[in-house]
Amino acid sequence: MHDAGLLAAIDIGSNSCLLEIGRVTDGRIVPQTCRKETIRLGGALDAQGRLSTEAMERGWACLERFAALIATLPRCQVRAVGTQTLREATNRDIFLARGSAILGTPIEVINGEEEARLIYQGVSRLLPPSPYRRLVIDIGGRSTELCLGRGLEAQVTRSVELGSVAWALRYFPDGGLRPEQFALAQASALATLDSVAAEFAPAHWDLAYGASGTAGAISKVLAAQGRHAPGLISRQGLDWLQAQLEQLGHSRQVHLAGLREELRPVIGGGVSVMRAVFQLLEIEEMRVTQGALRHGLLYGLLQASQRRPLTAAAHA
Repeated sequence: MHDAGLLAAIDIGSNSCLLEIGRVTDGRIVPQTCRKETIRLGGALDAQGRLSTEAMERGWACLERFAALIATLPRCQVRAVGTQTLREATNRDIFLARGSAILGTPIEVINGEEEARLIYQGVSRLLPPSPYRRLVIDIGGRSTELCLGRGLEAQVTRSVELGSVAWALRYFPDGGLRPEQFALAQASALATLDSVAAEFAPAHWDLAYGASGTAGAISKVLAAQGRHAPGLISRQGLDWLQAQLEQLGHSRQVHLAGLREELRPVIGGGVSVMRAVFQLLEIEEMRVTQGALRHGLLYGLLQASQRRPLTAAAHA
């Protein structure tokens, strides 16, 4: 039996793979099921840009578990996308072919601009209506998306190739968290982000929001340490967190409340990129939102269903 009221989105990211299933109710999407698994694709690219067999196997095994949860849904009610790691991977066709067969629906590799647009859509749909101009930043494993918008409309979208996993591998490869490593990582992040600095300068936005993994991880640590209320990241909080990491000296010594175990190896990369974003764009406080790429995918499916009713699609 097909369930015409359900929609499903799968986001195959550089560090995690996420599944979100929602039910359409009165023109809104009510969350039903959310699954997140760490698959670490972004740390498994070799010098030629090839994904290792082991990493692909982790991804396929995850998709098999997700496939069981969406097995009754028609293809028009499911969308699966890959982001920066699959954009980079020279052997992505191998992963995509088997992954699409497992899911029973094609996996699209979306470009950075489309990823940023969908992130803004997901974030804006889960925020209350507001007249303020919004800056939305999503620091992923291998790319960072920046968006400017008002209401539900994204006005400027950009994607830059830097992220927590990439920076951890490049600047903290030995697991060390020394001051000189942070200094070099942040300087490099500032240089990489410089090309978008003018477009996202403080004059263009009123409120700053952080989406997804890195922002969420940092805010949870700061809240657990009592630095400020849940769902916030402040410049002072970031400075404190970096000082704590430098004092601990190595990722294996990092056992901070609020930090998930699988994120310890990439925390240095995530903090250095976030501090660069705060410095370059003169952010004092960032609000962490629940909306993300997968929610943008769901609302895109909802809009498509409104053009072609789900009840008709279910019989296709």
